[in-house]
Amino acid sequence: MNNISNRNPENFGSEAVNNNLWQYIKSLNPETLAQLSKPTSPEILQAIERTVVSMLGNLPSEDFDIEITTSREHLGMLLASAMMNGYFLHNVQQRLQFEKSLQ
Repeated sequence: MNNISNRNPENFGSEAVNNNLWQYIKSLNPETLAQLSKPTSPEILQAIERTVVSMLGNLPSEDFDIEITTSREHLGMLLASAMMNGYFLHNVQQRLQFEKSLQ
């Protein structure tokens, strides 16, 4: 898992490269991708951290040698779930900002 080359999208095979979601992500310009990847409030960052911990578990990495393996299909479902969570959290963030502006 520490091998960075294992995380390279080209290593996932032609199925991942031809995937519509992957094509969409590749089509985004770097500024948009950076903006979508960074939460703008500490509350949203905490919510993201709690979500990831609940999805993957909460074993302290300094005490355990944690390695997660899964199939391509399950990894795709995890990615889709994370993207949906991000979408909902982004909407929550916008709503909070809107409510603050009304006060």
